[in-house]
Amino acid sequence: MKPTTGQGAAPPSSLNRLTVLAGFMALAICLIGMRTWPAVTEVLTNQVFDGYQRLLPRTATEPPVVVVDIDETSISELGQWPWSRRGIASIVDRLHELGAAAIGFDIVFSEPDRLSLSRAVDDLREQGAIVSLPPAAEELDSDAFLARALSNANAVMGLALTDEGREPPPKPKAGFAYGGTDPRLYLTHFTSAVRNLDLLQTSAAGAGFFSFATSRDNVIRAMPLAAVAGNEIFPALSVETLRIAQGASGFVIRTSDASGQGGGGAAAMVDLRVGDLTVPTDAEGRMRIYYSGMPNMPVIRAADLIAGRMGAEASASVEGRIALIGTSAVGLRDIVATPIASAMPGVNVHAEIIDQIVAGAFLREPDWAEGGTLLATFLSGVILIGVASRSGALLSSAALLFLSATLATISWLAFARAQYLVDPVGPIATLFVVFLILTPLRLALENREKRFVKNAFGRYLAPALVERLANEPRALQLGGETRRLTVLFSDIRGFTTLSEGMDPQALTALINDILTPLTDVLLQGEATIDKYIGDAIMAFWNAPLDIDGHEEKACRAALAMLGVVEALNSTRSDPIRIGIGLNTGEACVGNLGSAQRFSYSALGDSVNLASRIESLTKFYGVDIAVSEFTCEAVPNFAFLELDLVRVKGRSAPVRLHTLLGDETMARRQEFISLRQQHDKFLHLYREGSFTAARERLTALRGVAPSTMVTLYEIYAERLASLLADPPGAWDGVYVARSK
Repeated sequence: MKPTTGQGAAPPSSLNRLTVLAGFMALAICLIGMRTWPAVTEVLTNQVFDGYQRLLPRTATEPPVVVVDIDETSISELGQWPWSRRGIASIVDRLHELGAAAIGFDIVFSEPDRLSLSRAVDDLREQGAIVSLPPAAEELDSDAFLARALSNANAVMGLALTDEGREPPPKPKAGFAYGGTDPRLYLTHFTSAVRNLDLLQTSAAGAGFFSFATSRDNVIRAMPLAAVAGNEIFPALSVETLRIAQGASGFVIRTSDASGQGGGGAAAMVDLRVGDLTVPTDAEGRMRIYYSGMPNMPVIRAADLIAGRMGAEASASVEGRIALIGTSAVGLRDIVATPIASAMPGVNVHAEIIDQIVAGAFLREPDWAEGGTLLATFLSGVILIGVASRSGALLSSAALLFLSATLATISWLAFARAQYLVDPVGPIATLFVVFLILTPLRLALENREKRFVKNAFGRYLAPALVERLANEPRALQLGGETRRLTVLFSDIRGFTTLSEGMDPQALTALINDILTPLTDVLLQGEATIDKYIGDAIMAFWNAPLDIDGHEEKACRAALAMLGVVEALNSTRSDPIRIGIGLNTGEACVGNLGSAQRFSYSALGDSVNLASRIESLTKFYGVDIAVSEFTCEAVPNFAFLELDLVRVKGRSAPVRLHTLLGDETMARRQEFISLRQQHDKFLHLYREGSFTAARERLTALRGVAPSTMVTLYEIYAERLASLLADPPGAWDGVYVARSK
């Protein structure tokens, strides 16, 4: 036998080169994937950046925004939404009187006011009523009333851009100036809009959309500041209110291919200028929102504003600020998920955008981020390949963790110190892929001694034991442990008679033909083969490794062994029968024997009981006998109780069962009926009602399967003897006289 290389020996150079080549191939594929399919890690990357915001939110300011909240309390007080436009008009008038710089609606008024007095008058006249109107009759129209309020204030109407409707969008209120490529080619496109009544749209100074950018997990992380609908460019509600508040006439879009930019590549948006403010965007005009939670933002209940219940402090909070009118009421369905809160009113998100723009605190993905990320991925991957191809799994794991922590730290510092978004997920995922490719190859070099153990002992020991010996060579020593095992004994019935007249070669072939498929069944059922005793097999479950549900696995294996014997009998003229005994209990298991020769085996009372049970299968004429300790752990199989037996060498009686089938048979109506009759018979027998038991047995023998014939003959003989000579004391226990 050739000597094997020890654990510390260097691997062959050819395999080492193969390891390095595999590592670089994995690294190259991951780099191409990062460059070509960035969406693969998008969800996880976004969650990382969300975590950054929760750890370090944007610094809270004295925001230039006040929110007028149509909250649950206001709805409870003023009635269900929508309210009369007169109430909305009073909010606009009050905000204008208090000096709001601009008033933005995170609401759309797409239908005429159903509560308008003019509609009530029309309905009365249709019913034949004579209605006398005051001179200022036009003020009965609530929509006209609101329109006049809007025309007196710096109001911005909100609208929803969508791809689901057919309504064309209105004309935008503001124009967009740009240089280079037309922004309509790269901005987000919508086909229609949920728009306001033309009367209201015309009366307002501005109009902006409040439709958020969608994401795979429905978390609001970005907002398009400009979008296209009906071939027109529309501003977002937030920047439109900023335009009105500053008195600006329009917007300026700066693109990557405009004069003086020299960015190269496809045209993309760089930033948006609104009045004196410049907002950086991504290529499609979206701004990444950096949330602060806005703890200092004034919030006014709409009902208080309408009822004039505002105090001096609340009134002062409006002057000079942009007022956004929206809702936090859950029923109005404007609650969204954000990186810092699972539920936030949509109007607060627009307030965050305005506050962020005014504060000039932006999250950016710098121009060098993509190239820098790819370079960092390549360099860290090369380092990991160098370590993993020359070291064991422990050092390789340490290198993986160190490099991953370094990349994560760089990403965090970029966010914390410069508000840069640098993706750590792609590089770290690449390192893990490279590690998972390299480590198995490296372990293959270090585990040649393990492979030798498996090759040397695999034919003689159970696979589970071989695996344990390969991983723990120190297990090859004397000693044992107490474990709960399920033990199986199997024996060929009448083997002595069967083998008479056979020469040794034919007898050996016969035994091998029988034991080989039976052994295959046991090994497939996760059994450990203890030993072969002539034509008998001893096996057990739940050692050396824990086996969940070992009692059930043993029962299934026993049934499968009967199937194997049935298949063998189909090719033989003289059929073979086997007896199988099963028992579950505590046993000592381990390497037992002498210092010169030992084997992995089990000893104990539970093992002896399994052997006794197997011997009783011949007495009762059944194929499988199972102790109550195994049967109780497999309640869904088709068991019938055999007897209450005191076996030789054991004082306490044990309840024996025969196993007829698995859970499929147990659900069959004929088996259920048989078990009920069988149990009633045993009950009468055990309580000493021998005459009634004999009558029940007579009926039972007429429907019993062939495997139960011998058992019922035994009971018939017992009952005849008991009726002829009634016992003085009766416990129903049968005493087995032989092993």
